[in-house]
Amino acid sequence: MPSPTALAEFRNSWLPQMTDAAIARVIDLLETRSPLLIHGAFTQCLPMGCLASHIAWNHPATQHLDEEAGVTWLTRIAGLNPATSAVIQSWDAGERVGDSRLREDLLRACYRESERRTRRPTSACLTSFC
Repeated sequence: MPSPTALAEFRNSWLPQMTDAAIARVIDLLETRSPLLIHGAFTQCLPMGCLASHIAWNHPATQHLDEEAGVTWLTRIAGLNPATSAVIQSWDAGERVGDSRLREDLLRACYRESERRTRRPTSACLTSFC
């Protein structure tokens, strides 16, 4: 079972910093169980990377980076220490124990965030009665 701390960290620190493109990318990778989404390292051989790396490659501040993209995104954008990130620790542990529950929970959180973003009012709506 995934750590509640990992899910809370993902919802509170990762999702708010993710672009819409990053959310769509993570959804696609998790849904398809893509071999491009790896455990145990930030990158292997490009374009193989962990959650943080794929998110970073879809963020304007880190999209130009290669191997260091995930670490840079976590520290500079999400404000997390990669060595102590509950998401990273649970993700890497999940591979060893075959935990698909974390994958499902992260996918569900991405779906919810994507849906929430599509329902948010536009700036034009904020200034008029929609």
